[in-house]
Amino acid sequence: MEIKRFETNERMSRAVVHNNTLYLCGQVHAEGDIKEQTAGVLAKIEDLLNKYGSDKNHMLSVTIYIKDMKDFADMNFVWDSWVEKGFAPARACVEAKMARECLLVEMSVVAAIKE
Repeated sequence: MEIKRFETNERMSRAVVHNNTLYLCGQVHAEGDIKEQTAGVLAKIEDLLNKYGSDKNHMLSVTIYIKDMKDFADMNFVWDSWVEKGFAPARACVEAKMARECLLVEMSVVAAIKE
């Protein structure tokens, strides 16, 4: 099967499609508190999903990296209002050191392509 890579640079591709599955690199939003950053990340994810043939109801799995678990409830508040009932993906959330000090959350998504 063919592998299609999109928005590729020397380090990574922003999106990759293989076998009708879309893989998004980690998405971040560097401004605001955890709620604002989560909303910004989810907006980027939704845009990329739509751009490459999927949508949030076709997400298969999401890995969430959070800088500090004290922000877990606030991140989930935004997440829960974004994910439509009955379409929650498999999900993991881990506390992690971020690439930049200002980053509070990062999400990586695997989604099915809409048929």
